[in-house]
Amino acid sequence: MTTDKGAIFRALHQPGNPFILANVWDAGSAKMLTALGAQALATTSAGHAFTLGRADMGRVSRDEALSHAADIVAATGLPVSGDLENGYGSAPETVAETVRLAAEAGLAGCSIEDTALPDAAPYDFKLAVERIKAAAAAARALNRDFVLVARADGILNGQYDIEEALRRLHAFQDAGADCLYAPIPKKTADLARICREISAPVNALAAGPTYTALTRADYAKMGVARISLGSALARVTHQAILDAARPFLDEGDFSGLADAANGGAIDRMLGG
Repeated sequence: MTTDKGAIFRALHQPGNPFILANVWDAGSAKMLTALGAQALATTSAGHAFTLGRADMGRVSRDEALSHAADIVAATGLPVSGDLENGYGSAPETVAETVRLAAEAGLAGCSIEDTALPDAAPYDFKLAVERIKAAAAAARALNRDFVLVARADGILNGQYDIEEALRRLHAFQDAGADCLYAPIPKKTADLARICREISAPVNALAAGPTYTALTRADYAKMGVARISLGSALARVTHQAILDAARPFLDEGDFSGLADAANGGAIDRMLGG
């Protein structure tokens, strides 16, 4: 049996039999999701930014993101994928170096998006493809397996339509990406179309009203190979803060704290 986390991670990617990639934001959430039975974990750029008191979208440096990723890797025996935004630079060689550093941090894979952060605009098509080609070459040059995910974020960011997303996904696949990802297509039929037209495994994001209403079986029928949570679970914890804190700060009502998780159960998950 292989001990290569990248190879273990790759084997989970089965179109029509999706696994749930649980995005975590600190060592504690990593340990909890591991204890609850997750098969693999991923970082979340937004969730990590929140822990630093920052907004999302390009406000965390590469060094910070990779140090954070190494902390998550150290907290679990599961494969961990890194949400590495746009690779922390526009140039293809910068993205390639990010992939090499991600492997050094112990990650089993990473995702690279086509957004010219901190703006929402996408990279020019040709540059976007060159960036993934460089990332794929860096991944293949490693001495172990590494799953590279190429993201087409223009639908999510309101920058392009499904046709342009598919054009980019096809090109990213041809450039060597192992898994393809266009977050939150406007219609579930568009996600099903992506799965039909792309031969590589496809990641779907379970976030927002349309896609959280689907079950794992629904995603499987469409041919999805992987279901990630993005920052959704982290945002659930922030909603819990809002729901509990507003009553006690505004009205002196502490009843919302009665639903707190059992401390002993959490301690056991964290190894205490």
